[in-house]
Amino acid sequence: MKILPAFLTVKTIPTLFWSAPKALTIRPPIVSLVILCAGLIVFGLGEAMLIASGSGVSPWTVLGQGITNVTGWSIGTATFVISIAVLVLWVPLKQMPGIGTVLNAVIIAFMIDLSLPYLPQPDDTILQVAQAFLGVSMVGCGSAIYLIANLGPGPRDGLMTGLQKLTKMPFMWIRAEIEVVVVIVGWSLGGVVGVGTLIFALGIGPAVSASLFGLNRLFGRPVS
Repeated sequence: MKILPAFLTVKTIPTLFWSAPKALTIRPPIVSLVILCAGLIVFGLGEAMLIASGSGVSPWTVLGQGITNVTGWSIGTATFVISIAVLVLWVPLKQMPGIGTVLNAVIIAFMIDLSLPYLPQPDDTILQVAQAFLGVSMVGCGSAIYLIANLGPGPRDGLMTGLQKLTKMPFMWIRAEIEVVVVIVGWSLGGVVGVGTLIFALGIGPAVSASLFGLNRLFGRPVS
């Protein structure tokens, strides 16, 4: 008997019309590269929506704050060190970077800086929470779009896909568990947790899973 609906039990990244035949290539199909960039733009805009909501930062930023409290590093330095540490974890998981790994860092950071000044910053708590939900949904959708392009995941998504291959668990559970662990560690080190942080930690897994399922239903065969 199925306990969860199908869209929350996705265990594979589908191959759709914009999927590159090879992940490690310096000459990817144009459609793969264009749609990958579109997905990263949506991802970055979703991150900016969460920040602008004022309801709390993402779990990884909480971890960065905690490390800053302990080490005295800037938040930028802490974030960089976290990214390197996550990439190191790729080695035993047999994950390989690609063009998408590099573009992930560049485009998402650019979109956050570009869009943040123009996004609404509500004072009402209900609007803040609603904007946080929208931001998390956009991050999940953007993640699915660029992961399907098959040009290499970002550091954190690579950790998710690597652990999924190792454990065979659905993406929803893998991503949710990663984010919850990151929040707990960051909070224990002094990072600030808000409602938006909890929405991201608990919602990003289902958002990614549902987006992978929905895109495959629209453009390919149902995933299992």
